Amino acid sequence: MRGIVVDALLHSEYLKLSDKSTAKAIFTSLCSNYEGNKKAREAKVNLLVHQYELFKMKEDENIETMFSRFETLVYGLQILKKSHTTTDHVKKIMRNLPAKWGPKVTSIEEARDLNGLRIEDLVSSLNELGLIEDETTKKSKFIALKSKGKSSKDLKVDKSD
Repeated sequence: MRGIVVDALLHSEYLKLSDKSTAKAIFTSLCSNYEGNKKAREAKVNLLVHQYELFKMKEDENIETMFSRFETLVYGLQILKKSHTTTDHVKKIMRNLPAKWGPKVTSIEEARDLNGLRIEDLVSSLNELGLIEDETTKKSKFIALKSKGKSSKDLKVDKSD
């Protein structure tokens, strides 16, 4: 077993661990070097929890980008064994969308049970609602009309005053 572990290491890593005699000792040493000690893990957890608590969708961000950032936070918390429920995640996203998403949030809340809603379904619904809004704003046209009245060039100014 030690041979398999040693073969998987870079030469520079092997030199650092050459004094370890068993595969378990090598594995333990690698874990402590790369996972960090208890304080380092706690610091990572605290940072991710803080980022999760402050998470908000940015005004100029699309749903996919926001969801990608959110997934990164959630997976980081899961790895460090500090995860929330899916319902917590869904409600977190719904609460932290920009104000312009208010009507969409309301329609999703009325149409669906948030306690049973998966995050992927929420993102899909938000994408659909966002696309519908984009289409309606593209369809509205602005028309500029020309005036046939006299322009300022055609007006005569009485300079007798």
